Amino acid sequence: MRIAVLADIHGNVLALDAVLDDLKQRGGADITVNLGDCVSGPLWPRETMERLQALGLPTVRGNHDRRVARDPADESMWPSDRYAQERLTSAQRQALLGLPLTLEIAPGVIAFHARPDHDEKYLADAIVDGQLVRAPLAAIKRRLKPLDPACRLALCGHSHRNELIRIPGGPVIFNPGSVGCPAYDDDTPPAHVSEQGSPHARYGIVELRDGRPSRFEAIAVDYDHEAAAKQAEQAGRPEWAHALRTGFMKD
Repeated sequence: MRIAVLADIHGNVLALDAVLDDLKQRGGADITVNLGDCVSGPLWPRETMERLQALGLPTVRGNHDRRVARDPADESMWPSDRYAQERLTSAQRQALLGLPLTLEIAPGVIAFHARPDHDEKYLADAIVDGQLVRAPLAAIKRRLKPLDPACRLALCGHSHRNELIRIPGGPVIFNPGSVGCPAYDDDTPPAHVSEQGSPHARYGIVELRDGRPSRFEAIAVDYDHEAAAKQAEQAGRPEWAHALRTGFMKD
């Protein structure tokens, strides 16, 4: 079985289309799973949502999906969430809110956005000097405790950082990186940034043999990131534009 893994599209329909085109050129997949954070961002939230609804991919709920769907549009709402909320229909927002926290994609293959029991807490990351780095193995194992012991492969996103971690006596964790948002800053204490280091659209492919993960591909696809950056600038978000052009938050 061949599983394509998408995560953290963040309203970047240009990056999504580039990833889907690349996947088609590589022979497609038996299942394509979407790990959430579909539309939040100053880009094309409605167009992205329409594309995803037409595709009908198995999808889990990200923290920004929940926030876009449910949070009040006041001064406390993050600008990217408000931008998306204002452009989605009520039905689209309800569709986001109705997404599950976890999905079993295949026997022993569990998909979730951040952690199996939480859509906003990091699984494989720690914050050190304002940057996301890999967390200690003991912390990752502790965070995986809510996961079904039969899980062989855990697919997650949220951090926008590609990760492949084999847990001794446990599952393999695979994070494909972000399709549409190569860097972000989070001022929630402790404030930190995540930076992929290039503007490419990221996704992954996993091959299962006899029900076990046997091969992983972490793929970076070029696309018209300049057009995405200009869209962010038009929406008044120069920091997003810089991230889309460079994969970093600052020079």
